[in-house]
Amino acid sequence: MLPPGIQPSRVQPLAGDAPPPGRRYVLYWMQQAQRAAENHALEYAIFRANGLKLPVVVGFGLTDAYPEANLRHYTFMLEGLVETAGTLAKRGIPLVCRRGEPPQVALALARQAALLVCDVGCCRHQKSWRTLVARQAPCPVVQVESDVVVPVAAASPKAEYAARTLRPKLQRLLADYLVPAPRLTPEQSGRGLDLEGRAIQDGAAALLKGLKIDRKVGAVSRFFPGGAAAAKKRFQRFLDERLCRYARNSNQPQTDDVSGMSPYLHFGQISPLYLALTLKNHAAECSADRDAYLEELIVRRELAANFVHYTPDYDRFGCLPGWARKTLGEHAADPRPHLYPRAALAAAETHDPYWNAAMREMTTTGFMHNYMRMYWGKKVLEWSPTPAAAFETLLGLNNRYFLDGRDPNSFAGVAWIFGMHDRAWPERAVFGKVRSMTAAGLERKCDIRAYTAKVSRRTAGGNRLP
Repeated sequence: MLPPGIQPSRVQPLAGDAPPPGRRYVLYWMQQAQRAAENHALEYAIFRANGLKLPVVVGFGLTDAYPEANLRHYTFMLEGLVETAGTLAKRGIPLVCRRGEPPQVALALARQAALLVCDVGCCRHQKSWRTLVARQAPCPVVQVESDVVVPVAAASPKAEYAARTLRPKLQRLLADYLVPAPRLTPEQSGRGLDLEGRAIQDGAAALLKGLKIDRKVGAVSRFFPGGAAAAKKRFQRFLDERLCRYARNSNQPQTDDVSGMSPYLHFGQISPLYLALTLKNHAAECSADRDAYLEELIVRRELAANFVHYTPDYDRFGCLPGWARKTLGEHAADPRPHLYPRAALAAAETHDPYWNAAMREMTTTGFMHNYMRMYWGKKVLEWSPTPAAAFETLLGLNNRYFLDGRDPNSFAGVAWIFGMHDRAWPERAVFGKVRSMTAAGLERKCDIRAYTAKVSRRTAGGNRLP
């Protein structure tokens, strides 16, 4: 029996059965869903703890070696984690942040746990961490999905070809899943538990000290302060001021008529279910814009989760559909008038002022309008010696500078550049039958010069993201 709002398909036992007696708490090993509200995994842990008459402890493993993360990512994450710890404390739930590899931190805390609850991560290393913990934990392990509206396996048992094949499957299930997550009251307080961990109340700067991480890519807190409060404030401003222009301006990068939620979704600081429900309750006069946003938030985002979950080599050139690899291979030897090494691309030193502006937006703010993100990727394919080299370069830049890099959406977005989730188009040089984008196309479809001017002001410190 589960509380209303936690569907059985969200809950997956990974190991064990009966909680061992004499343990001190129920452990929620927090990694993907780094928030204290609208979190099914946390609420499930409280539900089980109440049944066992035990408190809940939240454990977080702070590793120096998270794949491809740098100061930009760590700062944003820890700003959110400090807020999460404070919110949890008000519910009588301690957050224990320990330095170390996340699965080892979870296993150490599990020695005193009657049950270990974890959230869900689609990426390869996240799955391997949970497999390791399930195999070695001295207590039952249960995984609870809170990162998507509809759990990936519930939506589809296989990799989907495109949004058009996943959309009807999701639509049939949405009524069952578009319901609020519960908010349960812990019946036992964990305040008196003596558990060693990093002093998270000292703030993000204190947590960053001593971490052996790449500090060459700076924090972007001026543009994106981390945490659930910042996410909700930004989203509410989007609803109040820009939602009713969303559908017509989604491909207009000179505007800021986007929500900016992708970094917060990546780190689990905001729930996609919270965004969807808040949006559905908003003003009726923006119904077309609401539908367009829900298409991106649910269908497109969950298509990316489907891709990563069912595609083991999601971050390699070989993951592409056969037709795309074939046509790109047939054009691999085509002349390329411009070739740029990765260092020149990272420095925004190309002949294309529109692309350079997009790259500067990315390196300065950690964000890029999605329409320019597509153009940015297509040009790297055009300016690289081989399609495989372009794939590697794009992933490297994407994961290094974007706050939401290393994310299923990012992996699917890079693969889309090369034909994933797309169809064949009229054949042309370099691209073959893979969709291309051109500077002339930008000039026809949007005010690209206004976009470059906006980026110049922003990167010079003249204005912030809304």
